[in-house]
Amino acid sequence: MKVLVINCGSSSLKYQLIDSDSEAVIAKGLCERIGIDGKLTHQTIGKDKYEKVVAIPEHNTAVKYVLDALLDKENGAIASLSEIDAVGHRIVHGGEKFANSVVITDDVMAAIEECNDLAPLHNPANLIGIRACQAHMPGVPMVAVFDTAFHQTMPDKAYTYAIPYEYYEKYKIRRYGFHGTSHSFVSKRLAELVGKDIKDTKMIICHLGNGSSITAVDGGKSVDTSMGLTPLAGLPMGTRSGDIDPAILEFIAGKEGKSVQEITTILNKESGVSGLSGVSSDFRDLDNGMKNGNDRCRLALDVFCYSVKKYIGAYAAAMGGLDAIAFTAGIGENNSYVRKMSTTGLGFMGIDIDDDKNAVRGEEIKISTGNSHIQVWVIPTNEELAIARETVELVNR
Repeated sequence: MKVLVINCGSSSLKYQLIDSDSEAVIAKGLCERIGIDGKLTHQTIGKDKYEKVVAIPEHNTAVKYVLDALLDKENGAIASLSEIDAVGHRIVHGGEKFANSVVITDDVMAAIEECNDLAPLHNPANLIGIRACQAHMPGVPMVAVFDTAFHQTMPDKAYTYAIPYEYYEKYKIRRYGFHGTSHSFVSKRLAELVGKDIKDTKMIICHLGNGSSITAVDGGKSVDTSMGLTPLAGLPMGTRSGDIDPAILEFIAGKEGKSVQEITTILNKESGVSGLSGVSSDFRDLDNGMKNGNDRCRLALDVFCYSVKKYIGAYAAAMGGLDAIAFTAGIGENNSYVRKMSTTGLGFMGIDIDDDKNAVRGEEIKISTGNSHIQVWVIPTNEELAIARETVELVNR
């Protein structure tokens, strides 16, 4: 089967065409700056990558450009849209409605729309992408794969906030968690690598990128995760603050004369390691700044790594043990300093890192020593492949 994986953001659309039999990527690309000026980047594997500046006023046009690129006689990947057997859509928020991926129906669309308040920047764009694909490819089965679904196994003690319970009953305010597709994919792979049935494992998955989250996976199920009602909670990230004292909002509002909405924007877009360093949200820039003596870059990195280390310790305690840790996503896969500092001082838990192995970038490798009681791995994530696998499984049922 050929599966088209679609990931619609508020102003972008990422895509991959995947051969589900070989699990090879046939083509991939990105439509960005949707609604602004528009740009398409496309590559069919084995052919030249190209970029086009094109007008993309909305997502329906973006989907048309994607399909045109796939069908292009010179640089395309398929001769006819009939070669696309199914489409898998990444959906950010499924609320409590979806604990698994589902084939998309009118009822599913309505349920996703009901979650719009929980992800106002993402879910509406996800729905637009689905409708655009349905318009261009009528009759092709489509599947919704939710970022939040993997975390629906959390017990109530982990997802309930200590606020008046009526707010949960009325508005479903609770911890949901995100990056579920990545956490699920990496935890399954980690179980294979440590040679255990996933049902017999306790593991911590550190998905560290511009958006970062950590998940405790016990017996293959998410039992706690760092992100919350929204992706703002948990670790400090590229531009997001992560966990802070909530009274800070009122304090800043009084001092700066700003609204809650303005402060929330600051916490989402001007905080994290970018706000701490005053330099960048890119960890490569922070590494260079630290090496050149910029102490705020050092501070930003240390705050981030200290937070990762605290979550590792907390989740090991919550599960009552730990077999393995995986680092994944852009920072987790490529930043040896972050991996080292996030595990330094955890020798009492039986964690010992091999510095030579830890120096690698972007490779699947065990970076713990043979003396380490807890295995530590770097595992590249592949959310698109995970979505394709879910899509094939549901379509073939």
